[in-house]
Amino acid sequence: MIVVNVKENESIDKALKRFKKKFEKTGVLRELRGRTYFTKPSVKRRTEVIKAAYRQHMQEQENK
Repeated sequence: MIVVNVKENESIDKALKRFKKKFEKTGVLRELRGRTYFTKPSVKRRTEVIKAAYRQHMQEQENK
């Protein structure tokens, strides 16, 4: 359960923005979208390896 304490004289927009940030951090929506269709474990592993290689390549370029 996400709890957002609204401070005195705080606008609803700011409180809503904090709620959205907390909700995003929980990863509920990302997991829900991932469960809409089944991906085989081998395909999951393959995509994770490709993403990791991409991240490593980007870090290497950044350090040059």
